[in-house]
Amino acid sequence: MKNLFILNDAPYGNERSYNGLRLAGALSKADGEEVKLFLMGDAASCAKGGQKVAEGFYNIQIMLGRVLRNKAEVGVCGTCMDARGITDPELLDKARRSTLAELTSWTQWADKVIIF
Repeated sequence: MKNLFILNDAPYGNERSYNGLRLAGALSKADGEEVKLFLMGDAASCAKGGQKVAEGFYNIQIMLGRVLRNKAEVGVCGTCMDARGITDPELLDKARRSTLAELTSWTQWADKVIIF
C-alpha cells in the first residue's frame, strides 16, 4: 500500500509529529508498504539537523533518520523552510526541499493520506 504522511506540527511541544513519525517508521519497515512523508508548517523543523535534546527525551532527528533509512521519501515544504529560516544545507541527509506541486503529485499517488 502507498502511504503519504503529512506532518504539520513542531517537532517538540506536543506529540503529534512524534506519533506521526512512530507510525511512519513502523509502516516503512513493513512488507508491501511504501511511505512518503511531507513536512509542512512548523513540522519543517523536524528535518533540521543538529538537534540536541535533554537526555531521556525523544529525538525527532533520530526518528526521522530511521524512516529515511527504511527508504521512505521525505519532502520539506520550501515555503515553510524559508519562513522559518531553514536552509537546504541544514536538512538531514536524504530529506529535501519540496513544493506544493510535489505534495499534490504524492497525494494523487497515495492509497492513504495520513495527517498529523
